[in-house]
Amino acid sequence: MSTGVAFPVIRTPDRDLALRLARRMVAFGVQPYSEVSVEAVVPTVAEVSRLRDALPESWFTSWNRAAPVVPPPGIPDLTRYAPGRELPDNLADTQAYLPLTVSMIDQPLGSIEDHFAAVIGPHPAEIHWSSLSWPKAPERDLHGESNHAEVTLLLNCDSRELEAAADTHLVLVHVRRRNGDGYEERFAEWLAEQIGQKVIGPPHHS
Repeated sequence: MSTGVAFPVIRTPDRDLALRLARRMVAFGVQPYSEVSVEAVVPTVAEVSRLRDALPESWFTSWNRAAPVVPPPGIPDLTRYAPGRELPDNLADTQAYLPLTVSMIDQPLGSIEDHFAAVIGPHPAEIHWSSLSWPKAPERDLHGESNHAEVTLLLNCDSRELEAAADTHLVLVHVRRRNGDGYEERFAEWLAEQIGQKVIGPPHHS
């Protein structure tokens, strides 16, 4: 069973630039079956309401260990993934579940990225493109790779756990972990070069 490792290649306060460069990286490895998923932290009841309406096909869930075991009347079980469409107009009882996450998983490329980035506001979030395929570069002794060929755009944060809030946005390029001899770094550096960037920090391990 292989694992992936992600290298930061772009950090910028410009959200549009970060999204544009992330998409250029995705385009370098895109396949007909590639997909995109999104997720964000939702810290308040007011934001649950706003994002429920802005992202009607999304799902909400709570990672709060103190969340109620039995949901209040009219509220779906938010300790499991619940469709946003099932949330009622009156969301006061979701307070006990905060913070929530809102997500949309395995969507077609180009279907949600712009809208999600526009509505998510200041909350820690990610856009994650998967099922890519990195080409080979024989001149650099790099082999083609489909396992863990992915790109992540972290919005307003510096960690994939969506915990390290930041005033910048970070693009990560993922490759398959090898034997720790530097191959992963060389592959990530070459990939970054294809869009005029470079590796700018230590890797993020899965």
